[in-house]
Amino acid sequence: MNIHAPVPVGVLGASGYVGQELLRLLAQHPGASVAFATAETAAGEVLEGHRLVRLADAPLARAEVVFSCLPHGVSARYVHAVRAAGPRAVDLSADFRLSPEAVYGLTEVARARVAGADLVANPGCYPTAALLALIPLARRGLVADEAVIIDAASGVTGAGRAPKRELLFGEVAEDFRTYSAGNTHRHLPEVRTTLARETGFEGDLVFTPHLLPVRRGILETIHIALTDPLDQAGAEGLFEAAYAGEPCIQITNGRLPALRDVVYRNRVAIGVVAVAGVRRPRLTVVAAIDNLVKGAAGQAIQNMNVMLGLPETTGLAC
Repeated sequence: MNIHAPVPVGVLGASGYVGQELLRLLAQHPGASVAFATAETAAGEVLEGHRLVRLADAPLARAEVVFSCLPHGVSARYVHAVRAAGPRAVDLSADFRLSPEAVYGLTEVARARVAGADLVANPGCYPTAALLALIPLARRGLVADEAVIIDAASGVTGAGRAPKRELLFGEVAEDFRTYSAGNTHRHLPEVRTTLARETGFEGDLVFTPHLLPVRRGILETIHIALTDPLDQAGAEGLFEAAYAGEPCIQITNGRLPALRDVVYRNRVAIGVVAVAGVRRPRLTVVAAIDNLVKGAAGQAIQNMNVMLGLPETTGLAC
């Protein structure tokens, strides 16, 4: 497809953090032009040069692809309306991630399926990092039948833009805390289901999220018991081979990734370290992403590029 003939796209729910990030990225995209962007309380405001309109006034049929950044539990209704009007859709809520109606859009894993999809369910931010860290090992049968421990920390934009007392600057600054402890976070079924589908692994996962006093970024530290010993060089080589040629995955050989490796980039940075002083072989995998980019808006654009036959990184900094 000629990227000099921009494809018209729409954004539902453009006033939230993810919607704003989508508009920011689309403004730099040579193969797409924003036909409309919606908001309710912010209708009439201008973002990235686009005046926001109410959902009821969105000219859905003018777009070829529509992104939905609407809240979980609300998005599905409007995505069905989009599909009835004709455009293909990328849904950034959780509404279709476990549904057979949509292709689960973990781009590096489902690229061929995404290319032919009319509806793509964009993965959650925590699952994106966890799955890309675990899939290469699980596909090789190297993850033992012992609980995989995922300790994850996210910046406050991951909680959305709606005002919440516990997210005020005075509550978050100079603090660090867990939430949804006890394996109760809503992203866990998404990780379990996708890992089983893509690798056959159905062992226990223990996922504990934490709130970081930063605006954006996710860092996940994942502890894995192995079925066979794997030294540092072997582990790094395995990940290098698994993601060879992937433009949006960086293997940080010789060091572990940090948020500075990924903020404002559509990138997953992955580092590994063999664990010493234990009776059975273990590996620690650390994965970092920007929750608003590769964890949401950037991956959605990456999926759109695949759907439209554009170069995958068009409009994105990986």
